[in-house]
Amino acid sequence: MTTDRPIVVMGVSGVGKTTIGQELARRRGAAFIDADDLHSPANVAKMSAGIPLVDADRWPWLDLVGAALLAEPGVVVACSALRRIYRDRLRATAPETLFVHLAAAPARVAAQAEAREGHFMPPALLRSQIATLEPLEPDERGITVIVDAAPDALVDRIVALLPGEPEGSEK
Repeated sequence: MTTDRPIVVMGVSGVGKTTIGQELARRRGAAFIDADDLHSPANVAKMSAGIPLVDADRWPWLDLVGAALLAEPGVVVACSALRRIYRDRLRATAPETLFVHLAAAPARVAAQAEAREGHFMPPALLRSQIATLEPLEPDERGITVIVDAAPDALVDRIVALLPGEPEGSEK
């Protein structure tokens, strides 16, 4: 069963956004998009070189992510959405978006990022992402989930906590 409200699974690089987002989308019967795939070649080259993006690099990318949220009912998008202003930009295009913030201890994220293969974001940029991260504020529609269990258990928790989600949906 798909709900029409789009979801952004957010957090720092290496926290598990793609893994969790793919499983959440599967359970919802919804499409999944990794916002990393929407980055321009110039952004990918910068990050691959260990250079953090600046806001001017992010605005066109966030506009593409917002359009993706609006285009597909119920879509689940993995997107860092590290700052409130970035989430506001996404909500300006897709106001019904719910955010699922995956939060984890820096050591856990670093270990997961180091174990990842074939990703353009070097683990060295993790420190800048942690410094940039602004957790969801009380007036933002979403939930924070501590990454302290296996992906299936985390998705079980997310489904139980999200408003309007069918609990006990097929795994």
